[in-house]
Amino acid sequence: MRQAGHTLLELTVTLAVIGIVSALAIPSFASLNSRMQIRCATEEIASELRLARQLAMTHRGRVRLSFDFEQQALVAQFVDGGRTHHVYRYGDKGIVVDESSAGPEILFHPSGRSATGTTIRLQGRDGRRATLTVGLTGRVSVL
Repeated sequence: MRQAGHTLLELTVTLAVIGIVSALAIPSFASLNSRMQIRCATEEIASELRLARQLAMTHRGRVRLSFDFEQQALVAQFVDGGRTHHVYRYGDKGIVVDESSAGPEILFHPSGRSATGTTIRLQGRDGRRATLTVGLTGRVSVL
């Protein structure tokens, strides 16, 4: 009877090829991971801005979003009464939020308009950047 099998040399060559391919793929995967982190964090912050605008229109009151750079958080508050609606923490996302062009606060009116247009810049650990803008109409765009 003849037995079919692989020799030790064949298995060693196969493992060596797999090792070389994985060594070439790991840096690409790390780069992909950092790109996805900055993209996801940017979309989450844009979503928070859109939610604040929607809250202002729904509750017919002004909503203020404040960047707390020490706590690495974005705080949504109703201006009338000073109630905090929610807090979004971006510190564990591996990004740094540069101060927005209009200052650390963004105010949405009951009409959905923003008090000032602003640009927010985000930076990942590896130096990748992303930009958000809030127009005077209240429109939030990811650039």
